[in-house]
Amino acid sequence: MTDPLSLYELVANATWPVLSILVGLLIASLVSWTLIVQRWIALKIAYRDLLYFEDYFWSGPTVDEIYRDLEEVDDLNAIEAIFMSGAGTYVRLNETDNDSNTIIAGVQRATRVATVREEGALEKHLGFFATLGSTAPYIGLFGTVIGIMNSFRSLANMSQATLASVAPGISEALLATAMGLFAAIPAVIAYNRFSAKVEIITKGYESFSDELISVFVRESARKDL
Repeated sequence: MTDPLSLYELVANATWPVLSILVGLLIASLVSWTLIVQRWIALKIAYRDLLYFEDYFWSGPTVDEIYRDLEEVDDLNAIEAIFMSGAGTYVRLNETDNDSNTIIAGVQRATRVATVREEGALEKHLGFFATLGSTAPYIGLFGTVIGIMNSFRSLANMSQATLASVAPGISEALLATAMGLFAAIPAVIAYNRFSAKVEIITKGYESFSDELISVFVRESARKDL
């Protein structure tokens, strides 16, 4: 005998407003999990690239050597793009301007713009997680309200109300709430974890930019002697 309160029966017999909400939340949850995996991989690679390039930068090669090596690379990662933005500006301004302050100011602007651009790339999809995490419970609650309303309306057509007669409708309503939480909780966790990781990586970019500018300041000071 089929259990009338089984999950399959609840979904199959749900009214179309509740069913559409369940399907929408399920799709949103699948999209969320896909983006969670994608963002986790992307941030892990970005952090690894940051650590690797910093180690390489301080391991002995000069800025000119690193710059010449990266000029031949077509697909730069984030930290390499920040370096090339600052180093390229330094080389270009050195060819057209002899004022050290102007050169350093130009390098600072270039690295700052590159850092902001890469930070925006790191924050990709975080807005989706925040939106889903804040709205999914309310969307599920909306489905719950509809389901409960339908249950009470069905009671008006019954001469004798029993728990068995209203249980499917109530269960259907609560299923919408559960689906809303199922979609929201991973999104909220992902948003908090990824936001913290983005902040760590961004601070690493900013710290490296400051170190790079310090190198150029020392080089400019030697040229002015």
